[in-house]
Amino acid sequence: MSAFVDTSAFLAVLSADDPNHEKAAEVWRRLLADDTVLLTTSYVLVETFAVAQRRLGMEAVRTFHEDVVPVLSVVWVDEAMHSAGARALLAAGKAKLSLVDCVSFHVMRAQALKKAFAFDRDFEDQGFDCNP
Repeated sequence: MSAFVDTSAFLAVLSADDPNHEKAAEVWRRLLADDTVLLTTSYVLVETFAVAQRRLGMEAVRTFHEDVVPVLSVVWVDEAMHSAGARALLAAGKAKLSLVDCVSFHVMRAQALKKAFAFDRDFEDQGFDCNP
């Protein structure tokens, strides 16, 4: 099985203060135990690094980089993926929807992924199953 992992899930796993931490830690352990292919994008990595650094500090960034990133399958966003995400963002016209999310949705559809490890309701709104 494969699952897409969003910034919201990474942050919930990293932060014991996150309201979704317990659920996230449980799902994370299960995904690893089940040898699930954990897919994300380079944009999600950049977003996670930035938000974790700002909210949680450098030790969380180090933990993410050294312990989490090595178990991920990363799709490196190219110009075509970026353009598809930007078009989707502009077409949606929603201030709360991000370019990172729109690129994530594009990659999930291109990879035929249905499952997302995410606490972002936009994934459900796009028809994906969250927190496998």
